Amino acid sequence: MSKPVRYLTAGVVAAFALWAGAALSAETTYTAKLDGASMVPEPIKTPATGELTLTVSADSRSVRYQLTVKDITNPAAGDLHLGPVDGNGPLVVKLFPTGGAAAKKGPFSGVLAQGSFDASDLIGPMKGAKLVELLEQIRAGNAYCNVHTNDGMDPPNSGPGDHRVGEIRGQLTR
Repeated sequence: MSKPVRYLTAGVVAAFALWAGAALSAETTYTAKLDGASMVPEPIKTPATGELTLTVSADSRSVRYQLTVKDITNPAAGDLHLGPVDGNGPLVVKLFPTGGAAAKKGPFSGVLAQGSFDASDLIGPMKGAKLVELLEQIRAGNAYCNVHTNDGMDPPNSGPGDHRVGEIRGQLTR
């Protein structure tokens, strides 16, 4: 083999190795579009919408998130749940309020919450699990985000301090 071909082959192999390494270490992003029509068991008529973006680190040990909402009133909580599109499930990550943040009063549009979480932040049935177990549920389409509101009135058949099941919801997809 002549020297130019040998160098060309070595260059192609090196370029492929760099590309493969980058592909293996890339971050993964999941999103959920939130609206009242996606609420389960009954859609909720609301002008509110939102979006959750999750960015999984290359090593799958942490997740950055940003939860934005538009035209929502009195957002009280934002949570990540396990569950199919047509069913409700347990809360597994608290996104809002956290770190001293408080519920918002009145109309709100903008970034409701942003930050990061790892396996130590998992709660409910995922408490003590590895983050990769939650990521498997997300990849399988079995996770959603729900933003709850509180108008200060207890919902029917609830106790003091309860808030509505939620106002907007969206299933996570890639």
